[in-house]
Amino acid sequence: MPSCLVHTGDESVTLSAATVKRLLDRGDGDAALLYLALLRRQGTVPPRSLAGELRWDRGRIEAAEAVLRELGLVAPAEMPPAPAEEHPTYQQADVTERLEGSREFRELIRQVEAKLGKRLTTPDVGVLLGLTDYLGLPADVVYLLVCHCVERVRRRFGEGRRPGMKQIEKEGYAWARMGIDTQEAADAYLRTYAQRQGAVPQYMRALQLGERAPAPSEEKYILSWQEMGFGPEAVSLACDKTILKCHELKWAYCNGILKKWHEAGLHTVEEIEAKDRPAARRADAQPPRDADQEMRRYMQDLHRNRR
Repeated sequence: MPSCLVHTGDESVTLSAATVKRLLDRGDGDAALLYLALLRRQGTVPPRSLAGELRWDRGRIEAAEAVLRELGLVAPAEMPPAPAEEHPTYQQADVTERLEGSREFRELIRQVEAKLGKRLTTPDVGVLLGLTDYLGLPADVVYLLVCHCVERVRRRFGEGRRPGMKQIEKEGYAWARMGIDTQEAADAYLRTYAQRQGAVPQYMRALQLGERAPAPSEEKYILSWQEMGFGPEAVSLACDKTILKCHELKWAYCNGILKKWHEAGLHTVEEIEAKDRPAARRADAQPPRDADQEMRRYMQDLHRNRR
């Protein structure tokens, strides 16, 4: 009986009969397609990085990946890969298809180009496609994300500077991890961010650093202390203790003090001074010493020893 298959002469992939049976018994076409795509790449890429090649959104590829893990065809992930290592790469055909099929996406491109003041390249558009398709962020949320990145770069480096698409992509993954996937959630986050940024100069003064803007690593510390619930006064107290111990401000040491207080549930100056002074409490519990009486006792003991 002649073969019904068309032999293309291309490089082939191999499936065992047992693997084929597992996939057929499960009856999940997406899982089978994803497995074939992984075999084509010889299993050297994480499953989710194939979203662009398969033209699937994030939910679809995650569901197919979950089936393959359940079937034992993909190894359990000990730790989720970093988003920057797993994002899909979109080609010209993917970009063209989306631009032709989605008026909303075309409008997003137009708005982003106006905000960044430049014409987007195919890889640039691919980043936006990944944010909308793979991460599932709505177009209005992506635009707010871009505006946020533009304002942050302008504030730090001055007028005329614009963020790169890699910066925007990185921030997009951060938003996705925080669950910022609606306009309401984005608005709430941006309000909170603006409030925290407005308070940063107070923290810089509390750290005895004057009116200069913080470096990115310094700002990261300050924002984390705000998230813990520390006001400038508590940070100033931690700064004093740091300088007393280290003779200068060491950010990591100051952060260690504040983390210790946070774990103990102490966030205000009053709480810290009342409950974080065990040595002082032990000293207060001891009766006051009479220096003259101790000196007389010492002289008496010394006189007896000489006899």
